[in-house]
Amino acid sequence: MTEDILALIKENVVQGRVTQDDEGLEEEMVGQPGVSELTEKALAQGISPDDIIKRGLTKGMDIVGQKFETKEYYIPDMLASAEAVGVAMEILEPHLAKSGIKSKGKIIMATVKGDLHDIGKNIVSILLRGAGYTVKDLGNDIDPQAIVDAVREESPQFVGLSALLTSTMIHMRDTIQALAESGLRDKVKVIIGGAAVSEEFAQSIGADGYGADGFEAIRVVEALSVQ
Repeated sequence: MTEDILALIKENVVQGRVTQDDEGLEEEMVGQPGVSELTEKALAQGISPDDIIKRGLTKGMDIVGQKFETKEYYIPDMLASAEAVGVAMEILEPHLAKSGIKSKGKIIMATVKGDLHDIGKNIVSILLRGAGYTVKDLGNDIDPQAIVDAVREESPQFVGLSALLTSTMIHMRDTIQALAESGLRDKVKVIIGGAAVSEEFAQSIGADGYGADGFEAIRVVEALSVQ
């Protein structure tokens, strides 16, 4: 029974179905429980939040990641699946706190000053939560000083910066410089991403890592976690 419901959670993540009213990629699934109903059901059956995340949500997003990399899935498909995971994580959060499961680390996410785009950042935030990290999302158009203040207050291990526009990516460098001037740079790993940036740009501004998409961002964070 446990394996059955976790397999259903995984499949519905792949289908991008949040609730039973969602069509997903296969229209005949309408009326069947979505990720939110299945997560509630799994908890009611005594399945641990850790198992739901690792064997249901994460395995589903692994498949989505593979489909995205092979161009079988596109941004809207990934966004639908990420939304399903995000809803499940909201349901699971109080249970995670009670179960004493420790976070892998804390990450502050922000779209930099002057940039109002947040879809990519939101996807990365959801995926990181699903991977076991605590994420504080500051939002978009965030001034370097606000990020410095958040790092000082929250003491995260990571800062994730996003920029879609070439005109705003310079503020990633400004943010890293502000962290250095505040004496906080050596306390956090800075990872950047977004359509405007590249691995070469990340190296040029002194960032610790670059993620081309949400799945790559998780791999970068995991790699930096063991350093």
